[in-house]
Amino acid sequence: MTNTNPLWKVLLLAGALIIGILFALPNVFGNDPAVQVSPSDGPLTQSLVTTVKNALTNAGITDVEYREEGDRLLALFPDTDEQLRGRDAIREVTDAGVTNVALHLVSASPAWLRSFAEPMYLGLDLRGGVHFLMDVDMDAALATSEQRYVSDWKRVVRGERIRGTNIQYRDGEIVARFRSAEDRDRMLANFSRNTPELFFTPRDEGEFFYVDATLTEAAEREERTGALQQNIVTLRNRINELGVAEPVIQQQGTDRIVVQLPGVQDPAKARDILGATATLEYRLVYGGETDWASADQGGPIPTDARLYQRRGSGAPILLQRDVIVTGDQIKGASAGIDQQSGGPAVFVQLDSAGARNMLEVTQDNVGNPMAVVYIEKKKFTNLVDGVEVDETGDIEEVISVATINDVLSHRFQTTGLSAQEAADISLLLRSGALKAPIQIVEERTVGPNLGKANIRQGFMAAVIGLAIVVVFMAIYYRMFGVIAGAALVINVVLIIAVLSAPGLQATLTLPGIAGIVLTTGMAVDANVLIFERIREELRAGRSVQVAINAGYEKAFVTIADANITTLIAAVVLFSMGTGSIKGFAITLCIGILTSMFTAIFGSRVIVNALFGNRRLTTLPI
Repeated sequence: MTNTNPLWKVLLLAGALIIGILFALPNVFGNDPAVQVSPSDGPLTQSLVTTVKNALTNAGITDVEYREEGDRLLALFPDTDEQLRGRDAIREVTDAGVTNVALHLVSASPAWLRSFAEPMYLGLDLRGGVHFLMDVDMDAALATSEQRYVSDWKRVVRGERIRGTNIQYRDGEIVARFRSAEDRDRMLANFSRNTPELFFTPRDEGEFFYVDATLTEAAEREERTGALQQNIVTLRNRINELGVAEPVIQQQGTDRIVVQLPGVQDPAKARDILGATATLEYRLVYGGETDWASADQGGPIPTDARLYQRRGSGAPILLQRDVIVTGDQIKGASAGIDQQSGGPAVFVQLDSAGARNMLEVTQDNVGNPMAVVYIEKKKFTNLVDGVEVDETGDIEEVISVATINDVLSHRFQTTGLSAQEAADISLLLRSGALKAPIQIVEERTVGPNLGKANIRQGFMAAVIGLAIVVVFMAIYYRMFGVIAGAALVINVVLIIAVLSAPGLQATLTLPGIAGIVLTTGMAVDANVLIFERIREELRAGRSVQVAINAGYEKAFVTIADANITTLIAAVVLFSMGTGSIKGFAITLCIGILTSMFTAIFGSRVIVNALFGNRRLTTLPI
């Protein structure tokens, strides 16, 4: 009997090894700190490239590599200190309203290798960065969801020409008041038919007839889930706008979100952008200056109007309660310069619903003034009975009032902002509005130096562990131990290659390194089972070739059983765990699969190639 390799087995092992080395190779070169420069709207221009290069040269920073990739310019620096100096120099000569400048990490691999392979993403504990734990205000999300029915109901009532009706959101309920039971019942039937997600309670009180409505339990659960998911999407969009590579954004529990930003060295800026809930609203101006002054001095405010203050001057102004366009109807925004005034502006693009509302309103109001309201949620700390209580409130101010000179639709611009506000507002509008306010309840920062120390120590632990195992196997099993060591090295290469593969590029953390070390031990365990079985067969008087075949065939069931049970545990950890637990689980899953391939298939191909077609009486085992 001989143990020979079919050609396909040799080609499979060689192909896996070559592909593994190619995809793992970028990790040898690592990443370089870089500054990413890109226009807020439009392609990268040669003038911007020249401006950036001149700024760095004037700042005395000459050891820089430049890459132009699509609509962005990357300036690569030798270390993080030079990177921060370069960012500051670039920001001094570029307009924050029209140019995005962000810290970045890019592959240091040669161009031919970067074309198809990238290094592994490194987690917060290896690269340094910022960790945020955010609490989502679900009560505010439900209130916002219920409030949107008020304007819808008003339109229905106006369409039915029912007078003397008052509809408002009050104390967590939508309350509609009617003058007759007939009108109330007719509208109740209409509301019930068109909004089955609401629970209605009719009641009579004095001379009026009411309908109270709240979300049903099922609709409330759906709104909570939707608010959490939309916030995650919005946060991801904002992080993408910041130019942060491989962020971690995941749900924790039913009302919290974890955000990890590896490589971020400006946590204050990240915190402001992630937690910001600023948006814009467009409303028609109500009445004239006499009405505004009267309302500001305690006079009556019409039921269909709201009192605001203008930014800067604090002058009062009345605006209509009905909103023309809200921030969630804006699908595109960019900061730029107004051609007429020369000041900063936000160029806005509306979705179909917003464009339709804007068209209908401006068609009927050419020559009338329209105001832009800036709304931002802020956190305040108030003293209540001597105890500090955190509260969230809205800051609403009118930033611009302009006459409607023409019919507006999909595109228009908003002025009255500073350059930085225009840049921030355009970013927030592009990434979408938060469905519910968020509050950062925990913030941790890991310095880049600590991250480098973690990488060094984790790498040393893996190398030392691997070396000890290889040396022990070589001493104990002689040539077969050397083969097991080769299979072990191939296993590590394949794990790194899979983690670096395009489309997966999992984030490597310290627990992930622990998972790699653990699977290394499991791969050795499989070889030990095989080699001990071969020894037993030889002691039982079997021939060398029969012993080799029996060792691999009979140990397979035991190895598969042990690895499958561990794989099930790893899958459960991945599906139910969060953060670092997921990192450990994914490397463990990948390591189990690659170790079975290398320990059972790979080592057998090598053993067959060396000993399978020879007449031997003993084996170096």
